Parts: sequence; structure tokens; C-alpha cells
Amino acid sequence: MFFQPSSRRRRRSQLQISERRLLLMLGDVAAVAISVLIALRVWAWVAGYPFTLEFVLPQAYLFLVLIVLWLLLASANDLYILRIAASRQQTFQRLLLINAQMVVLYLFIFFLSPRDTLPRLFILYYGVISVVLISLWRFARPVLLGWASEPRRTLIVGANGAAQAMVQVIAEHAPRDYDVRGVIGEADEVGEVICGVPVVGTGADLMNFIARDRVSELIITSTRQLRGDTFQGVMDAYERGIAIVPMTLLFERITGRIPVEHMSDDWAIVLLTPQNTNALFQVNQFFKRFVDLLLAAVGMVVFVVLLPLLALIIRLDSPGRIFYTQTRVGLNGRVFRMIKLRSMVTDAEADTGAIFSRPGDPRVTRVGRFLRRTRLDELPQLINVLRGEMSLVGPRPERPEHVARLTQKIPFYRTRLIVRPGVSGWAQVRYSYGSNDEDALVKLEYDLYYIRHQSLLLDLNIILRTVGKALALRGI
Repeated sequence: MFFQPSSRRRRRSQLQISERRLLLMLGDVAAVAISVLIALRVWAWVAGYPFTLEFVLPQAYLFLVLIVLWLLLASANDLYILRIAASRQQTFQRLLLINAQMVVLYLFIFFLSPRDTLPRLFILYYGVISVVLISLWRFARPVLLGWASEPRRTLIVGANGAAQAMVQVIAEHAPRDYDVRGVIGEADEVGEVICGVPVVGTGADLMNFIARDRVSELIITSTRQLRGDTFQGVMDAYERGIAIVPMTLLFERITGRIPVEHMSDDWAIVLLTPQNTNALFQVNQFFKRFVDLLLAAVGMVVFVVLLPLLALIIRLDSPGRIFYTQTRVGLNGRVFRMIKLRSMVTDAEADTGAIFSRPGDPRVTRVGRFLRRTRLDELPQLINVLRGEMSLVGPRPERPEHVARLTQKIPFYRTRLIVRPGVSGWAQVRYSYGSNDEDALVKLEYDLYYIRHQSLLLDLNIILRTVGKALALRGI
């Protein structure tokens, strides 16, 4: 006989992933706004100006600009990924990095702007103050929001491979945000342990476990396998206000990936992407193409300036051509020639055929390693973007040999061909360089997430992350 929770026991809010991220963002926005206000006060004091409404109003645009810039850079630096947010050390390191990026960007704009357009020392005041205030908010959050800091108590319904994957993802990405109290399985599975989480009972016991552990959410691993008392238990929980979430959706929210290997029941989540008949999708694609052409044209100017130096060091390091072209599969399966700066020795695949590059690949030249780390070898692909064969952001195009093999091996692999391939993509900024078919599966999970959620904001996020990787020499 399971005990019932005491009515006197204080219940704290068990917030969902989206709610926790929203709280983080709201606290950050408040800290940024206060930092701007204090920085303006310091600037006025140093310059000898009266700190009045007449002084503040002309600078009001700084509140909006710095809040928007903070949210973009914080997102691009993973500061709203719960695993990062839970670590004080990683949070502080990324906080310093974000503020350094903001200061550099501000100074760049400052020196390009007409004289007296922007306050000179304001950004330095803001940088110091915002680091202090956002740090206080982030580090004191469990105390300030004690009523909402309790991990979300869950039960996983279904003792299968999807349950194992979900337990592992929660342990790796959201250990402080989810508390898995157990797994509900069949009678012959009770007593088994899945990655440290026990199978505690069957569907007939579900409501008892919900009451005992004050569970607020059920994670369903397979809707097709819900039968008999398990289905009835889930329906009873739903009627009592318990949140019901498919494992595939929660996996996606936590990781930014779609779990391809566990999508047999929820295949529509993969295939039901925005279609050409969707007006909003069409508008997004129009602006996406406009941004592609604009940024590619600007990038080509930079590439033309750098090309003589890059060509010289490539030829001095290794004999052979400067440019390298390779057949890739693009939108709707159309084949095109992708252009790159050569980073490998000539005829690198003469003996092996088409194979993935791998870390420490001996075929990569010394200059090639630098080009890959800075992603300078990708600059000629701006020509492919101008031609309409590629976009700045999208799934990376693969070679026909790899596409043919991986289509047979990995479910939904050809789905990535329904959008134009990109110079950079969600998989490239969220995952390390892929060197085998297992890596290709993980990168496909990221690509499918991008296809389902593609937008100009997500594209901007990816571009910012790509620039950050290039500047940190973490391209590959």
C-alpha cells in the first residue's frame, strides 16, 4: 500500500524545460537593462552631465540594442542550454566571452560611426556592471527562485530502448531539471534496472506511483505499445492534470536533435515539415535567399582580398591546384560541384576511394589544418551560394557515394535533401567533425531538427556560432 502525499507538505513548482529557459532569459534581460541604466549613470557622473530624463531618453535605444544582442550572443554561446546553465564555472566563462564579444562589436561600430554618435566609455562601464549583475542572478537563482527550483519529477512509461536513450539524455543534459523516479513496464520487467533507473511497476500501479512521488509528467516511449492497464493508467493521469509528453519531443527539446532511431511511432514528426504551400514558409525562404545573396556578395569581397595570400601558402606547402571541386548531392537530390580551397595532398583518395576524413588525417596538409580550423577552406563555396546550389545555412551536402550508403543504413536520411544544403549548419556548430556512419546518424538528428525549426533567427544563431568557432580555431 503506497502512502499518499501529506496535504501539509509544501509543493514547489516543477517547471518544464521551456519555462526554466524563459525564467533564465527574463532574469538576464532584467540584469542587462539594470546594467545599461547604471552604466548611463556612471557615464553621466564621469562626464559631469546631470542624470535626468532628458539625458536618458536619447540613449534609450541602448536598452533595446544591448538586450537583443545579449539574447543572440547568449543563445549562440549555449548559455540557455540547461547543462551549461547548471555549471557555475562554465556559466562564468561563457559570460566573460559574451561580454568580450559585445565590447569588440561595440568598439568596431564605434570607430566606423560618425564622431559623437555613440558614447565612448559607456560599453566598458556596461561590460563590468553586466558581468557582476548577471553573475549574481545566475549564481543566486536557486535561492531567489526556490519555489521553482525543484526538479521535474517524472515516470517513463515503456521499458525499451527509447527509455534507455531518454534516461541517458536526462543524465547528460538535464540532471538538475528532471528527476526520473522510475520506469513503468510489463509484469515480467519489474525489478530490471535501465541505466540506474529501476522498472518499478506496471500500468495498473501507475496512479499509486504518481501519488507517492508527486510526479508531474509522464514520458511515453511508444504510443503503439500502450495497451490494457497501461493505457488506462495514462488516461487516468491525464484526467488528473499530469503532463503527457512523447519521448521523441522531450528528447528534441533537451538536445536540439531528433532521435531518428526511436521515431518508428512518430515518423510524422520527421516528415511533416513546412511545405512549399505554406505562405509563411515561402516568405521565410524569400528572405533567407535575400540574406544569402547579400552576405555571400560581401564575403566574396573578403575572399578576393585574401585569395592571393591563401593561394601562395597553399602552393608553398604542397604542390597541386589551389581550388578543389567535389561532387555533392544538393536540394531534391540534384548533383553539383562544390568548390573548396585544397586542404589535402593531391589525389588524396586515389587508393581509398570516397571515405570520411577523420581527426589527425595524414592526408591533410599543414596549411590545410589551419584552413580547416578557421574554415577558410569553405570560402569558395560562396560561389555555390551565389549560383543557388547552396545556402549559407543548411545541412552540409554529402557525396553521392555516402548518400547512397547512408540512405540504406539510416532511416529518414534522404529527408535532409528537401532543403538547400549549407556552408554551415546546425550539426556543424553543435557536434564535432563526423568521421564514420555513427557520427553521420547523430548529425542527421541535428539536421532534421534544423529542417523542422528553420527560421531566420535560427540561421543567425548558426552564423554567430560558426564565426565563433572560426575565431577560436575550432572549425574542425
